[in-house]
Amino acid sequence: MAPSGQQTPILILASASPRRESLLNLAGYPPDRIIPAHIDEAPMPGELPAAQAKRLAIEKARAVAEDHPGALVLGADTVVACGRRILPKAENEDQARAFLEMLSGRRHRVYGGVCLIGSDGNAHAKCVMTAVTFKRLGGEDIRGYIDSGEWRDKAGAYAIQGRAGAFVRRLNGSYPNVVGLPVFEVSAMLAGLGLKPSPAAAEKSQ
Repeated sequence: MAPSGQQTPILILASASPRRESLLNLAGYPPDRIIPAHIDEAPMPGELPAAQAKRLAIEKARAVAEDHPGALVLGADTVVACGRRILPKAENEDQARAFLEMLSGRRHRVYGGVCLIGSDGNAHAKCVMTAVTFKRLGGEDIRGYIDSGEWRDKAGAYAIQGRAGAFVRRLNGSYPNVVGLPVFEVSAMLAGLGLKPSPAAAEKSQ
């Protein structure tokens, strides 16, 4: 918490994702500013999914924090993995179809990396894993989803908060983590640095 006489530091979300902004609002922590981090998100050779999610979250937060000393900066990254294979954002319909066929009837993991840089410049990072099992997808399921366009700009080519929610047979772990931000863990991190949730922000988001 800021010492007496000092203002609470501003909270910057280092992401352009409207889903992450919405989740922060619902949790009562509306970001004061949104400044997307522009970094190279290419995986490192042999890098495991959890390590990639955490590393990219840290790099995003640090990239923005460098230009905003004294602010709280939150970076986040979501990695979808089937086994050890990372499924990035699909670049086209063929790739999206291949991802959905791979996930059909199988259990996969969603890793949410988060990094919060405090006003003192110290970084607090962690990675949260959620296991998701899809039903067996028929050709009509996949064609309909491809035609919906929801797969665009989504890791693993699906958005659980949209039509793909009907594909989920089982989920073990944090649902918001799959949407884009592990809200429980992020809220605890923010509270640990002295921020209090704003009820008005949560009510406005509903």
